[in-house]
Amino acid sequence: MHDLKRALSDHELIVLRVMGEWWDLDLTGMQKPACVSSLAERLSLLDMGQEVAYLGPEEADAFQELVNAGGRMPVAKFERQHGQVRQMGPGRLEREEPWYDPVSPAEGLWYRGFLYRAFDEGAGDELVEYYYLPNELMVQFRDDGNADSAPTETDQQAPDDTGLAPLDAPGDFESAPTSAVDDLTALLTAAQIGLLDPEDLTQMGPLLLNLRRDYVTLLYTLALELGLLRESGEGPKPTRFIVDWLQQTREGQLRDLVDAWSASAWNDLCHTPGLSCEGSGWENDPLLARTALLDALPRRPEWYQLQDLIMRVKATDPDFQRPDGNYSTWYVRDTGSNEYLAGYESWDLVEGRLLHYLVTGPLHWLGMCAVAAPDRPTATRYQLTQRALDWLAGRPAPQEEVTVPIVVRDDAAIDVPFNANRYHRFQVGRVTTAQPVRPGKPFTYRLTPASLRLAREQGIDPDRVLTFLAEASGRKLPPATQRAVERWAENGTEARLERWILLRVRDAEILEKLRANPRTNPYIAETVGELAAAVRADEWPALRQAAAQLGLLLETANLYDLD
Repeated sequence: MHDLKRALSDHELIVLRVMGEWWDLDLTGMQKPACVSSLAERLSLLDMGQEVAYLGPEEADAFQELVNAGGRMPVAKFERQHGQVRQMGPGRLEREEPWYDPVSPAEGLWYRGFLYRAFDEGAGDELVEYYYLPNELMVQFRDDGNADSAPTETDQQAPDDTGLAPLDAPGDFESAPTSAVDDLTALLTAAQIGLLDPEDLTQMGPLLLNLRRDYVTLLYTLALELGLLRESGEGPKPTRFIVDWLQQTREGQLRDLVDAWSASAWNDLCHTPGLSCEGSGWENDPLLARTALLDALPRRPEWYQLQDLIMRVKATDPDFQRPDGNYSTWYVRDTGSNEYLAGYESWDLVEGRLLHYLVTGPLHWLGMCAVAAPDRPTATRYQLTQRALDWLAGRPAPQEEVTVPIVVRDDAAIDVPFNANRYHRFQVGRVTTAQPVRPGKPFTYRLTPASLRLAREQGIDPDRVLTFLAEASGRKLPPATQRAVERWAENGTEARLERWILLRVRDAEILEKLRANPRTNPYIAETVGELAAAVRADEWPALRQAAAQLGLLLETANLYDLD
């Protein structure tokens, strides 16, 4: 940080003279520059190892922790553990003489000349206020094994030895999914055909294997950061990079996603269940939390208690996302109690929840760990996959993958197995209408007039559709499906299925009255014989209300699922 002269210059003159008395210097009548020079010379000659031995136990512990931290610690963190140094002007210093009765170990060190305070850059570009040791004092500890010295071979822990106790495998758990690449393929396909609305990602629900909103927004953000999508005035559009990504192996795609997440601007804290980030004028760096978690993870394939991992981080690196140690500047509300969570006493409800979410959320979603999540969050267990261990060790992702072809059926439906080529699935999605996802079943698509029209608008004519389907399936197309596409190419839409409600009456006179009355007539679309008429599916509630106002109650058996 700073040298002794710079550090001492920040003190009031009265404090410098008090320090001089402590070290047998008579600074009476001397001006500040002379006091600074005399004190700096005296302090630089001290044997700091011997001086520390003379300190009281609490002051010695505080001093040693500062040394072990490399000679500086954020003010908030140091004061939380070793008390505050009261800030006083010259008048109050003369009245109270705090050096005679320090209120804390920190204050005792302050007036002895063993603790100083200054601003410096923290994580990012913000300024953080630190307590520090001047260079002349700190240099005595750099080579004696206390601070900044390299661990010896005997005391250096193995990278994966975190001291956490492995557990037996639970009877019921959620395996690490690899379906993030399939859901991202669905998002990219929707963007390609103009159906992806970033303001309402929930409309993708029927086409995704995981419907959680935070999961979908994470995938969307990663797609933008990987350069697979770009934002435009007409909505998100795929880029030329999607072809390379879609043609990678599943493992390669997962590696890309977890690499992107580890450096992403996506804010895990603001998606943590039970927390609401509010207000302005504050911000957090999501990379700090991910780094703390990844550094703490045991590099072993055993099961561990997640709460044990969280408590280890709390014990060894509690300020991982607040480097200045200040727990009063964020506006984070507990959505359950509706109270704002401030102070270090809220660590478990903010930092603890965030670490829990990082493991059971993004790390799990991206195939890095299996989880066993009982009703009690504190009993949650996790196990890193081999995929995660390879990633953490910097080993490359496997480059081999066995894929299976798509299946074109004779009813114009197309099945895309889970282990099919994602590029083939993307191309199928461009020329078909996707059907709702059924967990454990192949992705299903259907050739329809609407999908073929959309394909043509993208420059894909029916002949190219048929050629692609034959190549991707690796077999001759069913004659019925091929003929259906060719017939549409020749004649366009020849028949239409529409959803209607059938209104039946007991007497033809009732139907005539409904058609004649201006309140009910707009809802009678088409007469089907003397005793029945067709009503549009979305208009039957209005017809029911209008008929009741005329004194006629309509029975609505089996229709309430349409409300």
